[in-house]
Amino acid sequence: MTTRADRRSFLRLLGGAAAAAGAAAATAAAQTSSPRLATRPGSAAGLTAPRLGTVRWGLIGIGARGLSHVEQVLLLEVCAITALCDTHPPALARGLEAIAKAGRPAPATYGDGPEAWRRLVERPDVDAVLVSTPWEQHVSQAVAAMRAGKHAFVEVPAAVTLEECWQLVEVAEATRRHCMMLENVCYGREELMVLNMCRQQLFGDLTHAEGAYIHDLRAQEQEIDWGTGSWRVPHYERRNGNVYPTHGLGPVAQYLNINRGDCFTRLSSMSSPALGHAQYAAREFPEGHLRRRATYVCGDMNTSLIQTALGRTILVQHDVSTPRPYSRLNFVQGTRGAFGGFPNRIAVEGRTDVHRWDTDMARWYAEFDHPLWKTVGEAAVKAGGHGGMDFVMLWRLVSCLRAGQPLDQDVYDAAAWSAVGPLSEQSVARRGEAVDVPDFTRGAWKTTAPLGIVS
Repeated sequence: MTTRADRRSFLRLLGGAAAAAGAAAATAAAQTSSPRLATRPGSAAGLTAPRLGTVRWGLIGIGARGLSHVEQVLLLEVCAITALCDTHPPALARGLEAIAKAGRPAPATYGDGPEAWRRLVERPDVDAVLVSTPWEQHVSQAVAAMRAGKHAFVEVPAAVTLEECWQLVEVAEATRRHCMMLENVCYGREELMVLNMCRQQLFGDLTHAEGAYIHDLRAQEQEIDWGTGSWRVPHYERRNGNVYPTHGLGPVAQYLNINRGDCFTRLSSMSSPALGHAQYAAREFPEGHLRRRATYVCGDMNTSLIQTALGRTILVQHDVSTPRPYSRLNFVQGTRGAFGGFPNRIAVEGRTDVHRWDTDMARWYAEFDHPLWKTVGEAAVKAGGHGGMDFVMLWRLVSCLRAGQPLDQDVYDAAAWSAVGPLSEQSVARRGEAVDVPDFTRGAWKTTAPLGIVS
């Protein structure tokens, strides 16, 4: 729940940002005067749906990520898997094997062609559809699921074009069905602790944040006929920008109350030269191999800067092409202190020497560990899945579905966070020129309460 202090700070920030908001008024007016407003059925902010008892799942895509979702769903007795779909027979077989091993009833299966998933979404015994397919298939499958009366849960990014982002928003609003992008990093222990710190005003008024996806994925080039690399690597051949923004961006967007008191307004992006994938291919593959023949255009490092309606700034980076330790940055700065991740470190005025980072997290966890992790953290760690964040995410969203409560991430978050991908491409193509970020909430961000600290 949102505390009174949260609400006071929220209102104070809105009032204090009047000048900044006024400077952006022309842009905001252009964004919110979209012709789409003429047919809008109503905001999906705070959307609730009838309570579910057992949540019956249909899963589309049972590859590496999809199989992980199967295994996580099987851990919750209040969930059932009634249908699976994958056009790759070994993947479908692994999903069925996991369900049988758990002693659960065998689900219906669909794998006879690229459109087989359409029959899954129409099943009356499916309440929610979980989409773990290649990025370009996410929107068509999520839209079909919502139009069939199901809730849609989509892997990241939810969409790869601005038009697709708008499709998700419009269909969720029209069908009154949840559309949540499964940004699991928002449920990491560190990220939830920092969210709690921000809500308790530990860092004062927030002014800046940084997020990233820095992950050496060059080895995915080895996946040619099947696997993540078989469809992901080609994106680096045709897109130059931040093609995978949400892992780093999602948590910091929640810290800053994006779509719930603030919103993205403009973005500027630049990319470094694209060298890493080509050099890897030249070293790892023989002359004439398709990976060596490819032209990689996605810069090894993309750096994007976002400004919000309240004037705050967010740095977002993407690099999957060079040798470097994994990092999501996870940095937030306020008027009284800052937190940075990878490695975790903190400095808070009046509580630490602000000229030195405090790297001992034990006392901070003792005071600010998020109630969700206190409740299910032990079970989450045992369950695995990115250090437990996958289980916490599933446990939380299932709890909301069963209680008829709003989800922590809504369709506007899916759209705004994913939109950074195509917007960064636009800006890079224009030599870093700033581009406007659509207000997918169409003004509802001004009155939507911040995400609270839930137990």
